[in-house]
Parts: sequence; structure tokens; C-alpha cells
Amino acid sequence: MIKLKQKGSRNERRSIKILETAGYTCLKSGGSIGIFDIIGISATDIVLVQVKSNHDPSPAEIEVMELFKCPKNSKKLIHRWNDYSRLPVVREV
Repeated sequence: MIKLKQKGSRNERRSIKILETAGYTCLKSGGSIGIFDIIGISATDIVLVQVKSNHDPSPAEIEVMELFKCPKNSKKLIHRWNDYSRLPVVREV
């Protein structure tokens, strides 16, 4: 279990680095027990990101993300990190 948490935390940090490079200021959800793991804020928009390692969110998780009310200038994203991948597979919800 510890290795899975380490992998998840590492992939969250990798996603934050990508977002910060793109001009976002990022906040990480404490313990990552919320709907989204990362909130990225830029001068023009907001991204809400769920980070996964080697699998997609469950249908129930996707439904919760879809139902989450957020501002019109925001995007709900999934970053799926596959082992040995240099970049995540990004999907908008």
C-alpha cells in the first residue's frame, strides 16, 4: 500500500510540474481524498485535476466529477499516468 501511495504522490507532483510550466499556480488536495487532487489557477482559467496511476477513474468517480458544479472558465481533467510514461494521458470530463 505504501508503494501505491508513493506512486500516486509522485504522479501528482509530475502533474503539478506540467501545470506550473503551463502557467498555473497549483494547490494539492490534503491527503488527496477530495474529488480532485490538484487545483490549478491561471490568469484566464481554472483546472481541476484527478490524477490516476495505470487506470481510469471508476464510473462512480467520473459521475461525481461530472456533477461537480464549477465556474464556466474551468476544466475538469483526468491525468492518467501509465508506468514508464513521460507524459500523462489527459482526458477532459
